[in-house]
Amino acid sequence: MRQDELAYFDSEDFREILNKYEESAKSGHPVYMDADDLADIADYYQYNGHPEEAETAIDLALSYNPQAVGPLLYKAREALTLRDYDTAREYASRIQAADALESLFLKGEILISEGKEEEADALYRQYMKEEVMTDELMDYVYDVANIFSEYGLHDKSFEWMCRSRGDDSDEFKELMARTLFGLGKYKDSERIFNELLDHDPYSTRYWNALASVQFMQEDYNSAITSSEYAIAIDPNDAESLLSKANSLYNLENFETALSYFQKYSEKMPNDEFGFLHQGTCLINLGRFEDAISILEKAEEVASPESQYMPDIFQELAFAYSELHQPDTAIYYLDKTDNLDCDHINIQIIRGHVYLANKRQKEAESTFRKALVDSGNSPKVMLRIIVSLYDNQYLRSSYMLLKSFFKYMDDDWKDGYAYMALCCLDMKKDDEFLHYLKLACEKNPKEARTVLGSYFPKGTEPKDYYDYMINKLSKK
Repeated sequence: MRQDELAYFDSEDFREILNKYEESAKSGHPVYMDADDLADIADYYQYNGHPEEAETAIDLALSYNPQAVGPLLYKAREALTLRDYDTAREYASRIQAADALESLFLKGEILISEGKEEEADALYRQYMKEEVMTDELMDYVYDVANIFSEYGLHDKSFEWMCRSRGDDSDEFKELMARTLFGLGKYKDSERIFNELLDHDPYSTRYWNALASVQFMQEDYNSAITSSEYAIAIDPNDAESLLSKANSLYNLENFETALSYFQKYSEKMPNDEFGFLHQGTCLINLGRFEDAISILEKAEEVASPESQYMPDIFQELAFAYSELHQPDTAIYYLDKTDNLDCDHINIQIIRGHVYLANKRQKEAESTFRKALVDSGNSPKVMLRIIVSLYDNQYLRSSYMLLKSFFKYMDDDWKDGYAYMALCCLDMKKDDEFLHYLKLACEKNPKEARTVLGSYFPKGTEPKDYYDYMINKLSKK
């Protein structure tokens, strides 16, 4: 959804229209409203996870004016989400007489949705060359760049934005910041969002965007601070609550993260994401029965096509495994068989469940299948070794890692932190220090995740080795 449309949802004008509509619906006394205003209301409901209310509003809009552009665009994009391109093209042809530019934009969107972004680009460039006046150029460029951005084609979006000259508007800056974010240029994106906040410090949208940039840079404390500014401005903003919850989760503050995921789910009761992550928090807190209850809620509200369905089933499997109910755990893993997900990953989890419940032969057979299916992938082998370590097969993990590293090239980065952990548990101090140093040099992120709890809070991986040398020498 365009950023100017999101900004409109926060405006007094839209709030007045929305209140008028909701009061009418509540009282049962219909009131005539402009069809395009009703389309905006439908977009608002759809964006906030209320599809049934959105459909009611759009049906009312079309009953008032079957040729209104706003409702036709809504129905066209609804067809696009279902990949019903013929229906979307039919709506584009109906729109053309009333608004040629919106019809053009929609035709381009259809091509992009079909994977024909170069054809869409050519269509937009041809129209720009033949139809767009000089004083309309910046608006046109912005609109096309925004379309490509919405479809995740950030290279194309950036290319179109470079055609604009001298646009210093907040709308252009925001789109540039989001495009840079999509390109992974987080520092540049952060700089622009800070500029926007200097201009408008009460924008929840800007604060949430800044929190997202900081989150991607793993600056979770700063992301929490930005989220808190957004929450202070609007305590009911679901995105702000979710942003803070995600950062707290990544800091392993599961108790507080749980409370914010719960607040998010109260605002967005039809979004399985909130319930799923309540479940993962509860699993990390050792509250497995509570986790199962909330994960079942996630399964209930999710559509069968939800991208989160494999995660829901995996977390249910982990919870049942911890309660020593392996057959139920395997039942949920079996439910992923026909889903679009990483099936080798599911095999590893299945083996882990068997191993955790002392069913070694089934675990061995499952792990072997995962290795064969992956073409003996080193990453798969490493995950199997980690599962052995997690299930207290300490010596086996140590010996397998020893052999594993012999076959890895010098540029291999993963697993050294786990080897350090094995050596620490086995009281092999010299080997522990050796692998600790390698872990911190080769993969500091893995070192922090696996070994961070052995060091004072705030210690950077680059300082782990010296800290441990001092500690062991005193010992």
